[in-house]
Amino acid sequence: WLSGSSDNAQACHSLSVTSMTMDVRAVLEFATVTRGLSLFLQAVLNAVIPDHDADAFRPPQTEEPLYLDSAVEWLFGGLSHWDAEHFLFIAERGYLYEHNFAFFPLFPVVLRGLAETLLWPLSSWLTVRGRLLVAVALGNSALFLLSVVALHALSRLVLQDRRLALLSSLLYCITPANVFMTAGYSESLFAALTFGGLFLLEKGFTFRACLALSIATAARSNGLVNIGFLLYLPSLHAISQIRVYRTTTKGHSKVFHYIWAIIRLLLTSLLGTAIIALPFCAFQYYGYRTFCTPSVSLERIPPALLSLGERKGYRVPDENGPPPLWCMRPLPLLYSHIQDVYWDVGFLRYFELKQIPNFILALPMATLGIMAAYAYFQTNPELCLRLGLWETNKGPDKPTPGFFNPRVFVYIVHSTVLLVFGTLCMHVQ
Repeated sequence: WLSGSSDNAQACHSLSVTSMTMDVRAVLEFATVTRGLSLFLQAVLNAVIPDHDADAFRPPQTEEPLYLDSAVEWLFGGLSHWDAEHFLFIAERGYLYEHNFAFFPLFPVVLRGLAETLLWPLSSWLTVRGRLLVAVALGNSALFLLSVVALHALSRLVLQDRRLALLSSLLYCITPANVFMTAGYSESLFAALTFGGLFLLEKGFTFRACLALSIATAARSNGLVNIGFLLYLPSLHAISQIRVYRTTTKGHSKVFHYIWAIIRLLLTSLLGTAIIALPFCAFQYYGYRTFCTPSVSLERIPPALLSLGERKGYRVPDENGPPPLWCMRPLPLLYSHIQDVYWDVGFLRYFELKQIPNFILALPMATLGIMAAYAYFQTNPELCLRLGLWETNKGPDKPTPGFFNPRVFVYIVHSTVLLVFGTLCMHVQ
């Protein structure tokens, strides 16, 4: 009987591994096809549809084109518009203009690293910008595949539903926001690190999860939001441990276990928060040193870039000029200053009549977010009121797999908070 039970368990484990391998292969194949289709469509549509004449950041090209630059520009030029111009400029020139500091450094570092290593043999045929465009196409495609695998693993773990995990991973590959995962934006890098970090956190590998989420913060400022997961999931584990101690230990030993669980939770929260926030703080300090105590003179800046800054009102560091006013604030955060001055981001600032089309553009996604939160609350009202932190003795021991699983609670909160913040404070589209 014992031998048969062991054989059954091993067979079930082998079946689970086989099914997961098949699902991962299916997801990777579908993601690869969508990457190729996205690159093909952007090339065709970029050639057919004239660019919108927006007052966006367009730095002059200071290098003479080489043999393959025009071909690469035709193939991948659609990946370089809007915010992608900032990332490409930073990868090529570093942080020159004040508003460049809205874009965090990890993605430009990845692009420049690819351009100077893997793509270095093409340096006789492609300028730095040409190689950076190829790096965007290759790098973001590879990073997107990593993010799909990480999302699928996280979904299987949280949802406990193989079919729903597979379906959500496939839908992720064709979301309308897919264009940002392909273009020269940091979304694919951030998604891969965030999904991977949350998977590690769910598995209980807290320190490794903090490292992954910390690197994610070096890619995008909203990596700071991931601190919420760090504070919540270990709290859930600590409360679960305390419940076990309450039934299995007695006397002074029980009190000792309680205290140790709380101390460990506090240390994990403090240290993990510091690790995740460190890249943000370090980058803000770098911005402060660049503009508040500059060591660069205007003579060292290329004239074409200096002229662009003068025409557009872009601030550059100047050791002979006065420091900007934000340097005098009690908390001189360059990121907040940029969002306020250059992008006019703030509470209810986007609520204007002329922005109604952008609210309509955002409406389908906002509606899905509201419906998800409402449906989850309707199904799990007691769980939501308890913040999902402890269980009652009611109901079956094993939670129902799928979207209404109690483990999904923190992700619903995350989604809802981002939806409310995005609606009230951001460029909503």
